[in-house]
Amino acid sequence: QVQVVESGGGLVQPGGSLRLSCTASGTISNIGVMGWHRQPPGKQREMVADIIRGGSSYYGDSVKGRVTISTDNTNNTVYLQMNSLKVEDTAVYYCFVRTFTIGTSTYWGQGTQVTVSS
Repeated sequence: QVQVVESGGGLVQPGGSLRLSCTASGTISNIGVMGWHRQPPGKQREMVADIIRGGSSYYGDSVKGRVTISTDNTNNTVYLQMNSLKVEDTAVYYCFVRTFTIGTSTYWGQGTQVTVSS
């Protein structure tokens, strides 16, 4: 069984910064991709940032230049450093882990709320 747990959400003022963390634990191996998606209120879920293990990272257009994704592969942890936050960054942020063992499996966390407001 795999558990994916996010932390670090909260309330921040516009222009502020926040760092989200996500750790995958349990029976997990061959992690290929880790990343973050978000769902703003009343909108569809969208990609924020993905990182291929040992390789490239990708960012959504709305966050490019303001967020950085990184990993601690030893601890199966992915981070999302968010700077210059805007009101429109308000959303539930979901972490995912994708493994490539027998086929592909994707595991999602339950989400962490980020609210940007003055």
